[in-house]
Amino acid sequence: MLRDKSSIGRMVLLSEAIALSVAVRLERCFEQRSDMNGWDLRKWNLWLRGQLEDEEGAGRRGEIHEGQTLRNGRSDQWLWDIHKSMPEPVQRLLAGPAGPGRIGLTMTMTMASAAAELSEQADALTKLVQGRSLLAAEVDALLQEMAPGLAGAWHSAAQLASLQGRLALVAGLADAGPRGGGLLRMGRQSLPRCRRCGSEATGRTPCAACGRANCAYCEACLALGRSRACSLLLRSAARDPAVRAAAGQSTAAVRGRWGLSAAQGDAACAALGFLAEPPRRGSAKPGGRAERPPAGHARFLLWAVTGAGKTEMIFPLLGAILENGGRVLVATPRRDVVLELAPRLGKAFPDTRIVTLYGGSTERWQAGELTLATTHQLMRFYQAFDLVVIDELDAFPYHNDPMLAYAAQNACKPDGKFIYLSATPPRPLQKEAARGRLPHARVPVRFHGHPLPVPKRIALKSIEQCLRQPLLLKRLSYELKLSLERGAQVFLFVSRIRHIDPLVDILRRIIGGVCVEGTSSEDPFRAEKVAKFRRRDIRLLVTTTILERGVTVPRSDVFIADADSSLFDEASLVQMAGRAGRSAEDPAGKVVFASPQWTVSQKRAVQQIKSMNRIARKLGYL
Repeated sequence: MLRDKSSIGRMVLLSEAIALSVAVRLERCFEQRSDMNGWDLRKWNLWLRGQLEDEEGAGRRGEIHEGQTLRNGRSDQWLWDIHKSMPEPVQRLLAGPAGPGRIGLTMTMTMASAAAELSEQADALTKLVQGRSLLAAEVDALLQEMAPGLAGAWHSAAQLASLQGRLALVAGLADAGPRGGGLLRMGRQSLPRCRRCGSEATGRTPCAACGRANCAYCEACLALGRSRACSLLLRSAARDPAVRAAAGQSTAAVRGRWGLSAAQGDAACAALGFLAEPPRRGSAKPGGRAERPPAGHARFLLWAVTGAGKTEMIFPLLGAILENGGRVLVATPRRDVVLELAPRLGKAFPDTRIVTLYGGSTERWQAGELTLATTHQLMRFYQAFDLVVIDELDAFPYHNDPMLAYAAQNACKPDGKFIYLSATPPRPLQKEAARGRLPHARVPVRFHGHPLPVPKRIALKSIEQCLRQPLLLKRLSYELKLSLERGAQVFLFVSRIRHIDPLVDILRRIIGGVCVEGTSSEDPFRAEKVAKFRRRDIRLLVTTTILERGVTVPRSDVFIADADSSLFDEASLVQMAGRAGRSAEDPAGKVVFASPQWTVSQKRAVQQIKSMNRIARKLGYL
């Protein structure tokens, strides 16, 4: 609709369907001119062709108009001066039955009643989509479950909510911006970017929806549904400012309420002080028409050794936001951790609505004050949370995946805050913390107050060689027997799945009288074997890094064969070593690095463990 100073209104329809990405560009570049009120359909078509050619380039004109004929004289084109009588095509449009995504407006329906119904639908849709970023197919799935009456007839409501500034209607892919200008810069600057995951859209296929022969789509997040140049993406728009924690909570009060140790209480109070700080000057403001994740979210690193009780430390942080009416997201890399944390959070916050999200979750369209999710689920949120907690920041798949980092940034409100949890933060974050650029708190001691076991090294040929010459395992088997004789459960980590079965066979012959088993990510009985290991039915478990995290077995020793392998970085070595000495009954444990070479990763792992022990001793935590 166009309006000039004389209040002449005009509505023009040139095409019933057009690729959404093209429509969005046209809307953004449109500038009203005074002579437009006198244009006929021929001039409007010339203007549209010119705009498309300017946007796409003369070399792609055939692609622009394929499936989108814009010739003058088309029966589906019309022009209506809204203060004059309604043209016949408009009457047919209004009198026709409701199409997909459009409510039925009949000639017998008054404009007031139609507007009231549409307004109610816009209210319902806005409430359901609040804090989300969903493709049209996902909106349909959401409405089928939560509001069946709106399913298949929500496009008109979405347009009204968009005009009211409550929803944002954008294409699944964004045009490539200028160099250095925003979305994740991975490769060439000429390709469009996915608004959901930030990746370059390298795929192109013929598309039945828009008629293009090479409609761009994103391959990176394909598992969550195809994000195309012509697909509609709904996002909530204006948001309230992020909730902050109350200032001035004492360490004693926090420790007493949540049952924390001295080290845990000090770290939690430092993080609470961070949450109470006002947004930094220059932070992105809510309600903007953002196409990229807000830059510069405030971050805090909780650097806690393995077995320090990170979960218990975040309880005061979650409570501080929830008690002030905020929403919190706890993101973790693995589904099994989500399922393990859910009952613990439910016990700590019995009056809070907790939603758990992972592949196959039955709660994927539920809304809660506290959301516990695997990191891939974050791509369905947009500026929804006041606080985002990223657990196991250094773990696969979050580590080194810019797509998941982008999704996490999008899920947080522009002035919201991030808490990173890690026993082994990536080295760039360690450097930021050391230079004072990243607020952080270290928890250098476990809950039982004993120092971390420091790994010792034994020289051992590669497992590949030892399997060919079992006598080379003599030194390792001697150390394994000592651990078994003292009653320890023994983890033996190896770098290759193919080494597990032959090594288990050799160890069974060398070490008699105990049960020796092996497991890996390919083992369908992995969960059963881990349970038997916890019950001491299995005494020595040969495994890969699949068990480097999330497994606590009292009275355990750790052996890492081929510790010089390139597959074992500093973080992996520290995490594997962290399986030992976790219980108060056996806090010392034993950690052995067995390898032919002493690598930088091994040295750094030992240095990190010793450094934490020094800090703990200096602060009086041991």
